[in-house]
Amino acid sequence: MEKVKRKLGWIFATLLGSALFSAGFALFLQPNEMNSGGISGLAMVIVELLGVGSVGGLTILFNLPLFLLGGMKIGRRFFLGSALGTVVSSVLIDLIAAFPTPEVEPLIGALYGGVVCGLGLGIVFVSGTSTGGSDILVRLLKLHWRNVPIGQISMCFDAVVVVLTGLVFRDVRNALYTGVTVFIIGKVIDAVVYRFDYSKVVLIISPEYEAIAQAIGERLDRGATFLHGEGSYSHRETKVVLAAVKKQQLTELKELVMALDPSAFVIVQEAHQVLGDGFARYSRDAL
Repeated sequence: MEKVKRKLGWIFATLLGSALFSAGFALFLQPNEMNSGGISGLAMVIVELLGVGSVGGLTILFNLPLFLLGGMKIGRRFFLGSALGTVVSSVLIDLIAAFPTPEVEPLIGALYGGVVCGLGLGIVFVSGTSTGGSDILVRLLKLHWRNVPIGQISMCFDAVVVVLTGLVFRDVRNALYTGVTVFIIGKVIDAVVYRFDYSKVVLIISPEYEAIAQAIGERLDRGATFLHGEGSYSHRETKVVLAAVKKQQLTELKELVMALDPSAFVIVQEAHQVLGDGFARYSRDAL
């Protein structure tokens, strides 16, 4: 049953992300003739330079080896999910474009298109799939550059395509607007992929460290670690409580600390990708 839920979960996330990407592209980018970069944008550049072939044909030609590589390097789920994302996004873009779209200023289109498309792509990446095209290439590059955020990889690749498009078509205005879109898409992807799993690391300095650590374990079901400290003025030795908690537990943690010692010194820091018992597990396929 759990396996079925997980499978339905990533399928739903792929559908939702693909739908959001399609909406952002069809409603805000396409009406303003903005190039979203990616494989299709690269195909446009090559067709314009060579004067032969079609954008659709070259896009399919580029996608075939990418799908095969993605399936071999990342796995069957990525292959099937990417195929689903490609079909859904392609169909929805054409379907939405068939209806009247709102007329907006190019800059507004670039901003909203970037946010909605980035949100959709981020959800798709989190589900472990893609919408095809450059998304597959970005996911493959992430396997090689593991320390680089996936949104930055996407942004760099699309930025190169946008610059080439501006040079080849000599349309600086749309290239500049598209550059804004590409930048926002990259930032929103990283926000979705990396920011949603932020936890908090708390350092607590108090003479009631024993009671505080015990309360953290009993009431929050979180472990705590004692760090050895020494006051710089008094040179008095003490223990500092170190604890990692979920974002939604922070208020309760502060309340229990203040209840035990109103004068406690508390430092709260952002913590990204906390690994271990009660948090995420490490995976080589993680973004």
